[in-house]
Amino acid sequence: MTIVVGYVPRRDGLAALEAAVAEAARAGEALVVVNAGDDADPRGRGLADRRDIDAMCTRLVELGVPHEVRQPARGLVPADELIQAVESCAARLLVVGVRRRRPLGVGSGESTLGQVLRDTECDVLVVRFPGS
Repeated sequence: MTIVVGYVPRRDGLAALEAAVAEAARAGEALVVVNAGDDADPRGRGLADRRDIDAMCTRLVELGVPHEVRQPARGLVPADELIQAVESCAARLLVVGVRRRRPLGVGSGESTLGQVLRDTECDVLVVRFPGS
C-alpha cells in the first residue's frame, strides 16, 4: 500500500511529512510526496525548491522509505492534486498538515482540508505542528 502526503515548505507541511514518514517506515509502505502550490498565492509559498526536495529525498533514502515526489504543474488546486494522487496510487492514507486551530466545520468548505476530507476515499490523518 501507499501513503500520500501533502507537503509545503512550512511548519505545517513539515509536520505532515514527519508523520507520514514515521507511518511509512512503521508499516513498510511507499510514500508519495505531493508538493502542489496554489497558483493563486502571489507569494508562491507552496512550492518547495530543488534544495528542499533533494534534502527530503536524501533523508528518505537514509531511512529506507521507498518514495516518489510529485510537483505537478497542471494548474489544479492543491486539494485536487492530492485527491488525484490518492486515486492514482490507490493510497490507504492521506496525510495533511494544518496551520491553525479551528473547528473542521468552520471555514473548511473551500479549503484544501475541507475538500480532501469531503472527497477522498481513503483515511485522512490531519497533523498540526507543535505550538499551533
